[in-house]
Amino acid sequence: MEISLISIPSGSIQQRDARSQTVREVDLRTFHIGRTQVTNAQWAQIPGRNLPADARRQNPTHPVTWFEAVSWCNEASAVGGLEPAYEIGEDQVSWNVASEGYRLPTEAEWEFAARAGTGTPAHGALADIAWTAADALQGPQNVGLKAANAFGLHDMIGNVWEWCWDYADTARYGSYRSLRGGGWDDKSWSCRASVRRGSAPDAVLEDVGFRVARGAVGEADAGAAQGWSALRDRQRADLRGPLPVGWTPLRSLLRD
Repeated sequence: MEISLISIPSGSIQQRDARSQTVREVDLRTFHIGRTQVTNAQWAQIPGRNLPADARRQNPTHPVTWFEAVSWCNEASAVGGLEPAYEIGEDQVSWNVASEGYRLPTEAEWEFAARAGTGTPAHGALADIAWTAADALQGPQNVGLKAANAFGLHDMIGNVWEWCWDYADTARYGSYRSLRGGGWDDKSWSCRASVRRGSAPDAVLEDVGFRVARGAVGEADAGAAQGWSALRDRQRADLRGPLPVGWTPLRSLLRD
């Protein structure tokens, strides 16, 4: 696979939970992450993943569902002779955190990589680093044209939103998965390193793509790594009593 990966050093990041108004410190192991979002050209390296004739090869591949992204990661691992990171069932996906295969970054990994040591909403002026609504575009642009951050990563902000591994909130949004980074049609307030968005894992969204990560970051069957925890997901979903209107706890996690 022709995917340029950047090594991200170990470190820590604070993650804020807006609903509970809490902050936790997440310690991260060293990992690798894609220099750019996965492009149409990279997507098509997998047998059977064909592109329209008019597809721009260096555009980030989009729209991509979360399920398609994790499936592509496993297929890319197989092509590269790596152990797949995911076990994919009919509607459930589990992550072997000891695998070296391609995968989606956790939210903590994504934000740590996006910030690249900065504490500001973005690592530079949006006009220099990101394609956003201010550019009045009709779609995403070729990757790598805007300035990289201090880690050498392009388009962490803007162009297309990027799927992460984590659930958005198993108490409130059911099976929704997290998205980060903002897209080409988003205003500045959505194009910040801290902004979260969520959507159904089978949703087809025109402004959504993904970026891969790699790296064994825990012991096999650990069920937790890089800020994510299967136990925490279950605990959040285990709500008792009357629920606020619109809340849909992911009860299926309680049967695992």
